[in-house]
Amino acid sequence: MNGRRELWFAWWTTVVFYQLFGVVFFVLTRTQPPPDPGWDASRVAQWFHDHHFGLLVGFGIMFLITGMTAPQNALIAYSMRRMSVSRAFGYSYLVLYSLSAIPGMLLMCIVLTVGAMRPDRDPELTSWLYDFAFLSFVGTMGVFLIGSLVWMLAILIDKNGVFPKWFGYLNLCNALTEVVVSPAWIFKHGVLAWNGLIAWWIDMVVFGIYTGVFLMQLRKMIQREDFGDGPLPDSAPDQESVPSTMASSAS
Repeated sequence: MNGRRELWFAWWTTVVFYQLFGVVFFVLTRTQPPPDPGWDASRVAQWFHDHHFGLLVGFGIMFLITGMTAPQNALIAYSMRRMSVSRAFGYSYLVLYSLSAIPGMLLMCIVLTVGAMRPDRDPELTSWLYDFAFLSFVGTMGVFLIGSLVWMLAILIDKNGVFPKWFGYLNLCNALTEVVVSPAWIFKHGVLAWNGLIAWWIDMVVFGIYTGVFLMQLRKMIQREDFGDGPLPDSAPDQESVPSTMASSAS
């Protein structure tokens, strides 16, 4: 474990983060599954009233643990450094997913916290905050789309066998879920609304499977890493410079 302790730290941090994320969003704040986008202002104000303390406590926790996403991003970027691809893949992914926490999570947390802080606000203003929050969370998935495609492409052209090729295509499935969620900006009812069958339920199933698989794939990568060869070279390794254990695992 000595040579792998940093990678295991990043992996376990990722696992713990997703557990806490699920508790906050599904149990404390009750923001997932998302409520109805078709509610009028009075019904939205009632929702904020019903979830007042859950929103404040839950998102307070999220503000404390958001930084736990950084080790996950670093670990995935590291996996690309082990591939026979340009460094640009790892750096692109790292930048994209470092920024993704803002539209993909923090905006929603901040805006719903603002709505919950002042229950005496005008219901029309509260309704505006409600729309802003859920559209920012569900409708700004383009950054995740590009990140998934970057990881997919790196896996498919890699010659070092860091990940199996089928996992690259699973990244494509995850990317496609970010495309079908875009109509949530238009529809208030039906399967394409932000709480609809396509825009949320199917996407969540795919994302749940994808998350479980990529955690297991990262775990396998750490288990088979060979740390006896010293630090990574300055340039991306070619197929002949793959550590022996990784080469044998790929074969």
